[in-house]
Amino acid sequence: MNQYIAPIRDMQFVMQELAGLDQVLALPGYEEADRDLVDAILEEAGKFAGEVLAPLNRVGDTEGCRWEAGQVTTAPGFKEAYRQFVESGWNGVACEPEFGGQGLPRLLSSAVREMWKASNMAFSLCPMLTQGAIEALALNGSSELKARFLEKMVSGEWTGTMNLTEPNAGSDLAAVRTRAEPQVDGSYRIFGQKIFITYGEHDMTDNIVHLVLARLPDAPAGVKGISLFVVPKLLVNADGSLGERNDAWCASIEHKMGIHGSPTAVMIFGENGGATGYLVGEANRGLEYMFVMMNEARFGVGLEGLAIGERAYQQALAYARERVQGKDMTSRSPESVAIIRHPDVRRMLMLMKAKIEAMRALAYVVASSLDHAHQASATDERNKHQAFADLLIPVVKGWLTETANELASIGVQVHGGMGFIEETGASQHFRDARIINIYEGTTGIQALDLIGRKTARDGGAAAKALVAEMLALDGQLAEQADADFTVIRQALVEGAAEMDDCVDYIVENFSANAAEVAAGSVPYLMLVGIVAGGWQMARAALAARRRLDEGSGDASFYRAKIATARFYAEHVMTQVAGLSRTVREGGKSVLMLDDEQF
Repeated sequence: MNQYIAPIRDMQFVMQELAGLDQVLALPGYEEADRDLVDAILEEAGKFAGEVLAPLNRVGDTEGCRWEAGQVTTAPGFKEAYRQFVESGWNGVACEPEFGGQGLPRLLSSAVREMWKASNMAFSLCPMLTQGAIEALALNGSSELKARFLEKMVSGEWTGTMNLTEPNAGSDLAAVRTRAEPQVDGSYRIFGQKIFITYGEHDMTDNIVHLVLARLPDAPAGVKGISLFVVPKLLVNADGSLGERNDAWCASIEHKMGIHGSPTAVMIFGENGGATGYLVGEANRGLEYMFVMMNEARFGVGLEGLAIGERAYQQALAYARERVQGKDMTSRSPESVAIIRHPDVRRMLMLMKAKIEAMRALAYVVASSLDHAHQASATDERNKHQAFADLLIPVVKGWLTETANELASIGVQVHGGMGFIEETGASQHFRDARIINIYEGTTGIQALDLIGRKTARDGGAAAKALVAEMLALDGQLAEQADADFTVIRQALVEGAAEMDDCVDYIVENFSANAAEVAAGSVPYLMLVGIVAGGWQMARAALAARRRLDEGSGDASFYRAKIATARFYAEHVMTQVAGLSRTVREGGKSVLMLDDEQF
């Protein structure tokens, strides 16, 4: 199924009621934006996603990319769609006006990016990587590098990549061997091989700006000896025009389980004398700079989880409404009914709907905090929001992508046997989703970041602050004297308490027994995601109740919000107690076997 309809109504609800759109628009730098502009951008983005990108999703999957003699040809229609994408100004929505961007809030750009990813995940990877490269250069590049590259990258005329991984160095970047040799003119010659480079070569733009991790001759060992370099596909002359071909070549592209429309390149630098590169910032600080890209990319990959879950849900829902099979258990009619009438199909659809709404709310709230962290006038406010975002970015990346795999699988299940048939398209979402909890650091890496840097390092302060914010909702929930809110309130209070207990366990035991605590890190990440999602669902239910009491808006939409929040409390939050026990008690058994006993 190629159809995708952007869920603009729900996006607007989350942005306005949960993510504080009005407060974001009031931040310094966003004075030119208002709700009318936001709504207009969402509408236009929805049209572009649905009419231009979505029809190419299946094409990208079936046709894929072709490599020949170092050149890559993208799937039919991709090049033309990218040209429309650039001409419409979509690439620079959240980029700085200084370099030709529109300077709009991350909250808005996150909603727009969700549409690109849901409509055509393979296509969306190219602008996502470019966005990360732009941010790394804007923050750390010299004025000369910014002048040479950023305007063309912000417009989308040129694209960007991240070159981290090597055959001998996957997530362990301390093992990077690519080397950089200084030249008398201040440039460097780059020699080495990188693998898994998304859009490392393609035919959609004339130039590709690679950001490459490499070592200088006198660099210290380990991660402290890594520097970051700009290595363009085509060299750029002093007047900004394109010059000769650089010694950076695509040796091959990978044959993958999914995202066939996105070329994943093996890149070779320096086979013909060395690729010309330019140092970004200071020597030996490359990993620090690359983490700017990586944090941006991790949040973006989290949005992919939300997006592909949404796409799988839309397809499953459409099929459930159309597929007629079996009798209605609530009726004596002999007529067969659409499978959406069957209780277990409804359960699966409700699980998809509830988790997607929780995922969207959490991602957009974090995006809003990033806006405050970057734009707020007061230092205290910036720091508070940065701590909140830092804590939750690994959760957005890890929980949303793990959940997306679950939802894509459920989407296949709703289709029954037809879900296993490629022509229906349900299996594409399942295959495409499988990479996202590996991208930009596996779920295990995100979980180690969450327990180590984000929970244990500050004595649990940020995590405890989050728990306190969750529990601050208790009074408002208690004021709603009906069964729905009683269930929602109890689930949130109990879930927050379990999270608090886990934080105490991690803080008390991490230094003395890091391995045992780390064994429960992924369950802890999933617990935090579920509880944070439940917090947002409770907030959504309260906002919906306020609108119903006012008698304003779509009453059916608001009643569905409350019902979905209750479902989340009864079907998702119930997992928290088990996860909490695993975090606090299950680490020892993970480590009990000797290697040879496996």
